[in-house]
Amino acid sequence: MNLYKIANEARGLAMDAIAAAKSGHLGLPVGCAEVGVALFGCAMRYYPENARWVNRDRFVLSAGHGSMFLYAWLHMAGYKVSLDDIRAFRQMGSKTPGHPEFGHTEGVECTTGPLGQGIGNAVGLAVSQKKLRAYMGDLIDSHVFCLCGDGCMQEGVAMESLALAAHWKLDNLILLYDSNDVTLDASLSRTQSEQTADRMRAIGFGVQTVDGHNIEAVVEALERAKLAEGFPQIVIVKTVIGKGIPEVEGTAKAHGESGIKFAKEARQRWGLPSEPFYVSEETRAFFEKRLAELSNSYRTWQTRFDAWKTANAATHELLFGQKAALSLDDFPKFEKTVATRTACGEVLQSIAEKDPLFLTASADLFGSTKNYLKDGGDFSANNIAGRNLWVGIREHAMGAILNGIAYDDFFRPSGATFLVFSDYMRPAVRLAAMAKLPVIYLWTHDSVAVGEDGPTHQPVETVDSLRCIPNLVVLRPADAEETIGALETAYNRKDGPTAIILSRQDLPVLQGTSRKNVASGAYVVQAESEALQAIALASGSEVALAISRANKHTRVVSFPSMELFDAQPEDYRNATLDPRCKDRTAYEATTGHFWAKYQTTQLHAIHTFGLSAPTVEVLKHFFK
Repeated sequence: MNLYKIANEARGLAMDAIAAAKSGHLGLPVGCAEVGVALFGCAMRYYPENARWVNRDRFVLSAGHGSMFLYAWLHMAGYKVSLDDIRAFRQMGSKTPGHPEFGHTEGVECTTGPLGQGIGNAVGLAVSQKKLRAYMGDLIDSHVFCLCGDGCMQEGVAMESLALAAHWKLDNLILLYDSNDVTLDASLSRTQSEQTADRMRAIGFGVQTVDGHNIEAVVEALERAKLAEGFPQIVIVKTVIGKGIPEVEGTAKAHGESGIKFAKEARQRWGLPSEPFYVSEETRAFFEKRLAELSNSYRTWQTRFDAWKTANAATHELLFGQKAALSLDDFPKFEKTVATRTACGEVLQSIAEKDPLFLTASADLFGSTKNYLKDGGDFSANNIAGRNLWVGIREHAMGAILNGIAYDDFFRPSGATFLVFSDYMRPAVRLAAMAKLPVIYLWTHDSVAVGEDGPTHQPVETVDSLRCIPNLVVLRPADAEETIGALETAYNRKDGPTAIILSRQDLPVLQGTSRKNVASGAYVVQAESEALQAIALASGSEVALAISRANKHTRVVSFPSMELFDAQPEDYRNATLDPRCKDRTAYEATTGHFWAKYQTTQLHAIHTFGLSAPTVEVLKHFFK
């Protein structure tokens, strides 16, 4: 079979789908067609009949705008992506959305689109597979292949992530860099003069550069990369963007759909018939033979796996069994004043003891965020079983890597930094919410009580901004008891990420707080002793303030999570916030924009940036 013919048929599928949609990105699917043959036709190990096979090679398209590259190859390789799905590219409800979406299309490993995120996800997948090898030994010998472009490589998250991949010596990671020297606006020379190969060698990657249109050369480079040990690999594939499309190939115009007007001429150059969405019988036969070979490999591995399962029943159950809900009923109640970050750190030790697959990371702040797992060991090339990931001052990479670990669905990832730096993680947090990944964020130093560090480190607006992200649950516990409930709630959530907002300063353990009630989002922490006249609503450290200002006619409601409360039945919400009581005051050391939906008549919040002064003085200034 002529592999170059297969590449041209993949080009035709991309051209036809984008023409039908009148929307899309031609440049990468057309320019990297030979790379696709090398991957799906030769180098990668996968099994479409079990798309989530644990020892499959993972493919991540970091340059997600080139999604027709992935959909075309998934279709030809035998995944559940039909020609009708290709015809429905970018249409409502189709399996082929504009950018790949995890859980929506079989064979898509990660939700990619924002450039560079996929590279971080690939690093996370590689970490997960390394760690899985600690449990399953040489049964796990998969690789993570990640295709990226110039745009991905220029994003800061990419280089943060790749630096960690090199430091951790993730030799199961193979990056394919589609180096066509063109970005969306112009030639790459307009914005870049660095030597990428030299840079990647300097950080610790093995580097190869090949002609991306020479299938044999790409396959040989990938095979060498798979055999390399001790460091991750990058294969720089030199390509022509939009190859074969008259007037646009090799230019920025090839990036989008501009080349569609030259479809007839391009098809002639590619040796394709005029029939749209054409895949030859020869190509079908090639991939049927390929699938038979992959099926034999899969069955051979499955036999080994069955023997391992019999000999390692407990480990198999741990990795593949139904995950039980976590209960922290047995965790002792804190008796003394304690910062919620400190309480969180102590509770995490209990979670880690109950779940050996629980991991945590910190952006150079383990000493401050208190999330280090004391008996967990540090993840490294020499200790792949380690459960603490030291990511350095790389918050954005941490977010993307945590997502990659979560996509693999074996280990439960959490990560910590100061709340003010959550903005550096925001793109990854947003994608975690979109992809319904159960990542846990532990963000400390929650507001103006940070004190002397001043307004740059006092994130008064950040909690409200996080509440804007759909499917992100934000929990701001009032004390150590609620912190226990917040961690239990976050751990037991399986359909999206959870942010726990923690205090730097010590907080009293309040009478009436309840770890169990945290899951309801809000509850009565102090009931009125006489006829109800007012309701005070508060979250976090301000719950104590609300209690101190309440009289016998005031009900105080602790509000650890607006998202969870809003999801409660109407009867519960009305029982908590009696609709007959119109006098409602909210207290929170944030900008407070979301309290209005609870019909508050007064708001004690912060409408400016903070101040640099001792904590007591700052709090007196804002909550007189």
